[in-house]
Amino acid sequence: MKNKKFMFLGAMSALVAVSLTFNSTLFAKENSAQQASDKPTVEASRLQALAKFTKVLSIVEKYNVDNLTIEELMDKALKGMMTNLDAHSNYLDAKSFESLKVQTNGEFGGLGITVGMKDGALTVIAPLEGTPADKAGMKAGDIILKINDKSTLGMSLDEAVSIMRGKKGDPIDISIVRSGESKPLEIHIVRDIIKIESVYAKTIGDDILYIRVTSFDKKVVDGVTKALKEHPKHNKGVILDLRNNPGGLLNQAVGLVDIFVDEGKIVSQKGRDSRENETYSAKASNTLTKAPLIVLVNGGSASASEIVSGALQDHKRGVVIGTKTFGKGSVQVILPITATDAIKLTVARYYLPSGRTIQAVGVTPDIKVLAGSVDTVENKFMLKEADLKKHLESELEKVDGKKKEQKEDEDDKTIITDQQLTKDIQLKEATDIIKALIIVKG
Repeated sequence: MKNKKFMFLGAMSALVAVSLTFNSTLFAKENSAQQASDKPTVEASRLQALAKFTKVLSIVEKYNVDNLTIEELMDKALKGMMTNLDAHSNYLDAKSFESLKVQTNGEFGGLGITVGMKDGALTVIAPLEGTPADKAGMKAGDIILKINDKSTLGMSLDEAVSIMRGKKGDPIDISIVRSGESKPLEIHIVRDIIKIESVYAKTIGDDILYIRVTSFDKKVVDGVTKALKEHPKHNKGVILDLRNNPGGLLNQAVGLVDIFVDEGKIVSQKGRDSRENETYSAKASNTLTKAPLIVLVNGGSASASEIVSGALQDHKRGVVIGTKTFGKGSVQVILPITATDAIKLTVARYYLPSGRTIQAVGVTPDIKVLAGSVDTVENKFMLKEADLKKHLESELEKVDGKKKEQKEDEDDKTIITDQQLTKDIQLKEATDIIKALIIVKG
């Protein structure tokens, strides 16, 4: 009987063990199935996120100290989302969208500066030559603190541009922080209609052509082509000055590189949507010169300027001189949402022939040269034979003649004199290097 009891208990134990094993397996399967069911699908995640947004919107509308309408809250929410994507994306409400249309299609008064967001601060990319901002003394790299006593902290790029734009003759006061200055500077500017000469050419000596491109409007390729053809004797060396050039049209940047490069990739743009992908290449039929080339850049060179200087650098077609460029290498498009509002969205980035990007990185010059003037020392106490008394009268006449000729040279807007070179050390360095390249090429 005792043995039977033990046998019974043993059978019960075995049964319990089997039952536990079966239940554990079943529980594990059920738990796994439960976890799988808990993992939301993409569509479920979207619904959960939208539900969260709707809940927050409802709470803010009900309890916020300011009595804002649902439309106002939605506009703020959209602006917040877009500005947090990157420095160039933004939501354009009805007022901003209309302002953009005026900027694109109409005539308006402005300051003549290109601005961008850099490290969260509203920064001057470059003042355009001859514009009110340039004449008032604004410089590339200036950080704008206030516009008419309104702080720029938290202000979007488009909002800042909208405030600075206005009617011709209207004044504006801007507070800036400038490197090297101990306190903020106050700059008073009177708005004007912005008219820019995008390309002009000058000669240096007998064989160097200096071409300045101030911005990439639709006339750049034609302007540079005209300059090269009108100065055939000065095409032994070319200096392309892109300093303080904030950019512009992509096709003009591609066309400018094509003038100097006869084959290979110039730039490509790549985005999440393959339809935004594009590659631009050089054609031998568009090449106009193979003369030695120097490209001048600085912190005010951005966007299209960086594409040109970076592409020429990658092709080893030109020597880039100056300081590091701004670092704006992204593509924005305007996408209308309704008839009155839209979004400006970054959809792609530019890539140079080597595959590197310029976004937030910029182009590093081959030779770094800071802006400034050349220090010159003239020993006026050194006596020469020409200073002797018997030659004094005749030599004075020659000196007077030379001074007159020199004055005429300085007044000539088509040439750059030695005296002018000493005031621009970057251009002086470029001139010395290109002279060496001309000698090497023979």
